[in-house]
Amino acid sequence: MRILLVEDELDLGQALTALLRQERYEVGWATCLEEAYRLLAEAEPDLLVLDVMLPEGENAGFELARKLRESGFLNPILFLTARDALDDRVEGLDLGGDDYLTKPFDIPEFLARVRALLRRESQVKRGKFERGPLRVDFISRRVYWNGQEVALSKQEFALLEAFALHPEKVFTLEELLLRFFPEAASGVYAVRMGVARLRSKLGPDIVVTVPGGYRLGVS
Repeated sequence: MRILLVEDELDLGQALTALLRQERYEVGWATCLEEAYRLLAEAEPDLLVLDVMLPEGENAGFELARKLRESGFLNPILFLTARDALDDRVEGLDLGGDDYLTKPFDIPEFLARVRALLRRESQVKRGKFERGPLRVDFISRRVYWNGQEVALSKQEFALLEAFALHPEKVFTLEELLLRFFPEAASGVYAVRMGVARLRSKLGPDIVVTVPGGYRLGVS
């Protein structure tokens, strides 16, 4: 399971990263929004652990959660913050947070909440997605086309993973740009090129263009 920790307190970030890795999780750690978007583009995490107050502003974590939910990110979000007012907790949950833990906190409780959220998420990603000639193994991160394994980059797999997890959803260019190509100077052209790379490796119908954007094409 992959966890992305967005936390700008260096001592806490280092401690939580080490703790989660001891628990056998794959962990990415970002100290600001720019780093968070870069890691999100590389691979979609199974769980996002998110501070509210970041270098970009006291509500930067809330804003990141809002943008991710608007872009179609459906995996669990755990807010981890010193903001303990009732209004803050309500706002975080209303913005799409699945849980809200205030600092200071006990490590056993933090790990229990992480396990609970990942158990819920694993129900979605357990097993393999199969449709037509496409098979995606979300655990081993392997992709097969007509029975043959196809090598994808981290970004290509993350893009395909989003389509496979939500096969009926239409993703807009703007959603895909925000989630997978946030630093691309070429804008939506980067999205088109990403889709083109998937088509070149998995066939022209793997992703189809529809009114409003793109969706998974195989049936």
